[in-house]
Amino acid sequence: MSALIAIEQLSVAYGRVEAVTDVSLTVAPGEIVTVIGANGAGKSTLLNAAMGLLPARGRVTFDGRDLIGVEAEDRVGLGLCLVAEKRELFGAMTVEDNLRLGGFRVTREAAAESLIEVFQRFPRLEERRGQLAGTLSGGERQMLAMGRALMARPRLLMLDEPSLGLAPKIVADIFRIITDLRAAGVAILLVEQNARAALNAADRAYVMELGRISLDGPAAELARDPRIVESYLGLGRTETG
Repeated sequence: MSALIAIEQLSVAYGRVEAVTDVSLTVAPGEIVTVIGANGAGKSTLLNAAMGLLPARGRVTFDGRDLIGVEAEDRVGLGLCLVAEKRELFGAMTVEDNLRLGGFRVTREAAAESLIEVFQRFPRLEERRGQLAGTLSGGERQMLAMGRALMARPRLLMLDEPSLGLAPKIVADIFRIITDLRAAGVAILLVEQNARAALNAADRAYVMELGRISLDGPAAELARDPRIVESYLGLGRTETG
């Protein structure tokens, strides 16, 4: 299957320090691909560069279109969305208003349909539609950030550490929603420090170390790889459940 997004030899530097070096990866339509690695490995930088938020060398194509030079806002219009690690919600605005902002690139009719779909997927957001985003719990804020991105009807959703700081039950809910999105036809590029949950959910995985891809392959195989077990899943634990 041809790639929906293809990142080729991407490099990103902060001044003289190179955070990402010659990284290449692909995500096919309807696929969940995860990038795992230690904190500081360059995973978030990779997503921000793919979104056009950071200058980069290399090539990014989306559905065959070269994205280098395309502004982040226009990438959203093409069907590429990023849910950032910090979620970047408008705390003084209501849940519903935050969601409606996410649909600014689609027609009014499409935005209305998307809002219904988001509320169906996240019933808790509908319950709190008039509540200020800044008063939500951590899990609710993550749901709102994902819902706002879904308002733009993305074909590929990039998620940066969606489980960060959340209770185990909420993490399980978030990953269930991620797999549900794949079933609905949304491809997912997932950056995640919770390697066990990420590998359980993903079709394929890349391991990033010191700004480079050190290993890649089917997620189920990497979950059994002794190097991954030792470094990310815990010594002596080869199961992925």
